Amino acid sequence: MTKNPSARRRTASAEEGWAELADLALVISRELQYRGYTDTQAVGLTQSEGMVMRYLLRENAAAAPSQIAAATGLQRTNLSTTLRGLENKSLISRQANPNDGRGVTVSPTERGRANYAEARHEWATAVGGAAGGDTTHLDAALTLLAAIKNGLEEARPQTPSRHPPA
Repeated sequence: MTKNPSARRRTASAEEGWAELADLALVISRELQYRGYTDTQAVGLTQSEGMVMRYLLRENAAAAPSQIAAATGLQRTNLSTTLRGLENKSLISRQANPNDGRGVTVSPTERGRANYAEARHEWATAVGGAAGGDTTHLDAALTLLAAIKNGLEEARPQTPSRHPPA
């Protein structure tokens, strides 16, 4: 226990700040999801589908389902359903693994790439507009959020919580 009252206040203040940041991130995510897309050709994705597409497009290579599951934190059974949904939407394709022919690899289609680019454009328009176009602290916010994302991914538990955040 800290004997210094000002140190306790700073700790409580920092905790409240981190909690508020997490809460705002969840609200912003939900608001973007709620508004959908203005482009009628854009395909909406579930949270899991978005995670898979983001991984495939950032890695820019075909990946085995086991790699995708490890990178996204999805259980293999949930990943199978997610991949089927993305395939039905023509956003990914599965190919026999070129190394051994037994397994499969997954890669984004051109439609998947275009859909993700359109989604990012619409997110940028919505978020930039909501901020009134003010980019004063954008680089600092991106740096902080990337560090948080990386830290959370590195500390990801092996099994997902049965009690996800609201």
